[in-house]
Amino acid sequence: MIEDEVRLLDDVTVELVKHSASDADVLFAARVSTAGEQSLEELHKDPERSRGLINFLMRDRHGSPFEHNSMTFFISAPIFVFREFHRHRTGWSYNEESGRYRELRPVFYVPGPERKLVQEGKPGRYVFVEGTPGQRKVVLEAMEGAYRQAYSAYREMLEAGVAREVARAVLPVGLFSTMYATCNARSLMHFLSLRTKSEDAKVPSFPQREIEMVAEKMEALWAGLMPITHAAFVANGRVSP
Repeated sequence: MIEDEVRLLDDVTVELVKHSASDADVLFAARVSTAGEQSLEELHKDPERSRGLINFLMRDRHGSPFEHNSMTFFISAPIFVFREFHRHRTGWSYNEESGRYRELRPVFYVPGPERKLVQEGKPGRYVFVEGTPGQRKVVLEAMEGAYRQAYSAYREMLEAGVAREVARAVLPVGLFSTMYATCNARSLMHFLSLRTKSEDAKVPSFPQREIEMVAEKMEALWAGLMPITHAAFVANGRVSP
């Protein structure tokens, strides 16, 4: 039965599928201005000097040396997350799965137990709080009921011969989609500055929790590739150069 096919998830998936990204990429790009082409061995002769150069570039916002690298991520998240994600255009490339060309699978988002449910305060001056057990019960039951009904209608249209691009109109934004997203370190830092909330940030940000979940996973993967650059980003207030 259709109802048995529906899957409810409270987490997102982020995988680093390919990359050409290291701290050395930043050093190559920065030092060509004054020293010309250098070998990798020369770049690593003085680690502290290299660390200091990356920190200087970050601190004084010399951004272009951070663009000479590439990371491609596979992301699975609710459609409403991608609608926010696609607002980031400079330095990003996207390819998302198409509901016109494939049958969309019944995988839907529900808030996990850590997700705060209730917004209190005025726009620009609000906070989120946990919510009551009753509110959480209403949310989960309402979402699951709506998802099952919507996907049942979707399948009913497909089985009647209706085109996928027409039938998909009944599906909600809680449906999971997948995409490849490619960026460089500079564009990723700008994304992280807006889509994560951190006490280290010079400029406060108030991201929706679901896109922050994606951003946190991306940041952890990037930090493993470019640890010096990531440390400089954090030390300088999480401001993109």
